[in-house]
Amino acid sequence: MQTSKPTESELEILQLLWELGPSTVRTVNEHLNNPQKPARSGRRSSGAPRETGYTTTLKIMQIMYEKGLVGRDEEGRTHIYSAAVNEQETQSALLRQFVDAAYRGSAMKLVLQALGNHEANQSEIDEIKALLAQIEQNQPEP
Repeated sequence: MQTSKPTESELEILQLLWELGPSTVRTVNEHLNNPQKPARSGRRSSGAPRETGYTTTLKIMQIMYEKGLVGRDEEGRTHIYSAAVNEQETQSALLRQFVDAAYRGSAMKLVLQALGNHEANQSEIDEIKALLAQIEQNQPEP
């Protein structure tokens, strides 16, 4: 079984599995359709909430299992799915792919674009400074 890049719908399900832990298709489907859930990483960020049918969620999760993105406990009558990929590793891989594709591999261009399009508050600026200081400390001497 080979792990591949998740689609947007698969990533949405992975985020739920990372948050909820091992879950049934029904539980995942209920959370996908819950309008009270706060939008995150694009979930319901534009337009009216969309309804995802149970069979659609089931099919996506079956495909995710075939792709190696989720594991499935088949011992009981109800299958329990769990994320088979690490959240941090998945986010890092997706970010690397995005930076390579959109910014020709330049993390600096991405950061400058993000900072230029967002008015950072003092707390965010302090966090950025702390991160830069940490990066500088970990750099080998030339």
